[in-house]
Amino acid sequence: MGQKNDGVLISGAEVSKHNSKESCWIAVRGKVYDVTDFLDEHPGGARVILNCAGSDATDDYDAIHPAELIDETLSPEAFKGTVNPSTLDQSSSQKAKPSKQTPAAGATTDGPPPLSTLLNLRDFEQVAEKHLPANAWAYYFAGADDEYSKAEAELAYRKVLLRPRILRNVGNIDTRTKILGWDVSLPVYMSAVGIAKFAHPQGECTLAAAAGHEGLAQLVATRSSMSLQQIMQARTGGEQQPIFFQLYMHKDDKISEATILKAVKSGVKGIWLTVDSPVTGKRERDERLKAQVDVGEQNQQLGKNQAVQGIAKTLSSTVSPYLDWNTIAWIRKLTSLPLVIKGIQSVDDAVMAYQHQVDGIVLSNHGGRSQDTAQAPLLTLLEINKYAPEIIKSKKMQIFIDGGIRRGTDVIKALALGATAVGLGRPFLYSMCAGYGEAGTRHMIDILRDEIETNMALVGATRVSELERGMVNTARLERDLTAFARL
Repeated sequence: MGQKNDGVLISGAEVSKHNSKESCWIAVRGKVYDVTDFLDEHPGGARVILNCAGSDATDDYDAIHPAELIDETLSPEAFKGTVNPSTLDQSSSQKAKPSKQTPAAGATTDGPPPLSTLLNLRDFEQVAEKHLPANAWAYYFAGADDEYSKAEAELAYRKVLLRPRILRNVGNIDTRTKILGWDVSLPVYMSAVGIAKFAHPQGECTLAAAAGHEGLAQLVATRSSMSLQQIMQARTGGEQQPIFFQLYMHKDDKISEATILKAVKSGVKGIWLTVDSPVTGKRERDERLKAQVDVGEQNQQLGKNQAVQGIAKTLSSTVSPYLDWNTIAWIRKLTSLPLVIKGIQSVDDAVMAYQHQVDGIVLSNHGGRSQDTAQAPLLTLLEINKYAPEIIKSKKMQIFIDGGIRRGTDVIKALALGATAVGLGRPFLYSMCAGYGEAGTRHMIDILRDEIETNMALVGATRVSELERGMVNTARLERDLTAFARL
């Protein structure tokens, strides 16, 4: 795009003049764009772009977006020419960006510890907290409101005890399984994560490379910070490496249709429709950090009393709240790929999904990021065990679960209760932080693999299929079960 203006050199002074809603230019990697007509269409709202008006927006843009997205989104006429970035001012958001978090007492910021010293998934989280910029940490770590649901997701696994079986030959442990027909080496997949670039410059591509080497499946977000094409090219496991596409339905059905068809053309192995966030939850940790930013320059541009919103709300302003069960049929008309409903939070809706003959469901409350005090996903799995066990026994619909999984024992408990595989999101992000990159992610997977293999042997199972209901004591978690479920 923009070939006719490739030879036009624009001065930094000229770009800086276009710093208002009436005339808004930005520069990205030395290319100047007139985004005035795009302000109201921007998924994050006009304010985000106006923070960069008349200045170099490269850092703000690259932190969140795939490199080629701007050229794919804007019309050719929007490209005005090129500029020497050194002649431009920083965007107001860069000037006001909060400083990095204060390290914990006794911590060093000289560099991360050697990977060999990290022994569990919590270790990666602690390193990430010390080395991520404050805004990135707040976005990754935040849950909704008081973060009760986020904490409860993990606590639910602590309430379930293992009931090991003894005197079984466990000399050979096989952790392989199939996710929607695709072979994986572990009953674990990479959940869809937002803005993975915050953790590592190659973001989701780094995860794809690690997944290929380790034989894992990956779920790629609609708003991934690397393009879907780049992620597919980053695979190290060839065409047999399963990458699935997590879909947020757009308020504009035509945009959703184009997104789905683009994903299908790229070679993804299935569509996972997110249904648990028709609106964005209140993530106060993220919002509070944003509120600390000096908004003086923003007020000059936009007027006073502008609401401060965090990264999450900025990114999700175009998500459709109009989904219903007819959406499944609508997607089916566009593709024959397997369809998974992500965000089931009750046995009632699990039964509905089963009746609509979807290929899989994800028991999830969006990592505790949408509605606080929503019940833990493991409790929803237990609810299905009690009120609709036929769903599990039929094996016509695979059941996945995410949220709060931090140990190999957590994986075993979920599988014993009927899950096909479990998803992890935040831990994979943390594994790339502090420069660890692909090596960090693979080391984290090795840790989890070892924990799963060890605890399968200890519980008396040599294959994933041998993990069964009798191997877990759920009495403590059953106290939290609803006494009534309408089916």
